[in-house]
Amino acid sequence: MVQIKEFRIVMPMSLEEYQKAQMYMVMKMQQRSTNGAEGVEVLENRPFQDDVFGKGQYTSKIYRLQSKAPAWLTTIAPKDALIMQEEAWNAYPRCKTGLQYLTFLQCPYFTKFCLTIETVHMADNGTSENVHGLDEEQLAARQVELIDIASTATDYWSYAIGSSSFDFSKFKSVKTGRGPLLDGWQDNCNPVMTAYKLVTVDAPYWGFGYRLEQALLAGERALFMESHRNCFGWIDEWFGMTMQQIRELEQQGDCLLNEKISKPVLLTDAENCEQRFSHNCERRVQQVVHT
Repeated sequence: MVQIKEFRIVMPMSLEEYQKAQMYMVMKMQQRSTNGAEGVEVLENRPFQDDVFGKGQYTSKIYRLQSKAPAWLTTIAPKDALIMQEEAWNAYPRCKTGLQYLTFLQCPYFTKFCLTIETVHMADNGTSENVHGLDEEQLAARQVELIDIASTATDYWSYAIGSSSFDFSKFKSVKTGRGPLLDGWQDNCNPVMTAYKLVTVDAPYWGFGYRLEQALLAGERALFMESHRNCFGWIDEWFGMTMQQIRELEQQGDCLLNEKISKPVLLTDAENCEQRFSHNCERRVQQVVHT
C-alpha cells in the first residue's frame, strides 16, 4: 500500500536564509557521516533547466547506509541492501514565496521500491493546507505531522541518524539574536518559513512491505528533524556568507566526500578542477565549518 505523509517543519528564518542554511547543513552533515566504508558518493552536481522546474541544481548521489539498517531488515536481506541512489532537482523559482525540491530514491536490491520527497517552502508558519496541489483521493490518504525543531524527543532512528546536542530552550544566536525557542515559538517568531515535505513511499512486498514503508517514514522524520535542527543550530556559521561562497564550499565538499569513500573525484568544471580541488581544499572547508 502506498504511504503518503506530509511533514511540516517551521523554521525561524527567511526563505532566502534557508537556501544558504540548507546547502551548508547538507555539506557539513555529509562530511560527518562519510568514511571509507559508507556514506555519500556524489555522482553528479550541475545546473539544470527545464519546463517543469525552471532553473536549478541537479544532483545524483549514492547513499551507503549499511550500519543504519534495522536488525529485522538484515534477517531478510544483506546489509548492503541499504544502498540507495538519489536524484534531486532543487529549483528556487523567481517568485520568493516558495521553492520546490524533488528527491527520488531507488534501491537496487529492492527493485520495486520507490520513495519520493516533494518539498515546497513557504513564508508561513505551517498553516497552508494543500501546497502540493493534491487531489481529493490523495488528500484523503495523506497524513500530516508538524515537526518542532525545539523538541528533544528521541527514538531508534534518532540514534541511528545521529542527534545534535542543541538545547533551543536556552539557545541564542550571537549574529542574529534569534532564540531561545520556547513553547509556541512558531506563532511568535519573525522571520518565519516552513518546509512542507510530502513523502510518498511504496514497497510492494508481501509480508514486510508495510513494515518497510513505516520504517522509512520514521527514518525520514528523524532525518528531517536532525537536519533542520542543525540548520538553525549552525546559524552563526553560515549567516552572512554569500551564495557563491556556499557553492564553492559545496563543490570542494563533493571532492572530499568521494576521496573519503575512495571514489573518483567529481569534476564539475574541468577547466579549473586542479585549482578548485587542490590539496588544501580540505583545510579550507574545515576552517569555515569549524569557525
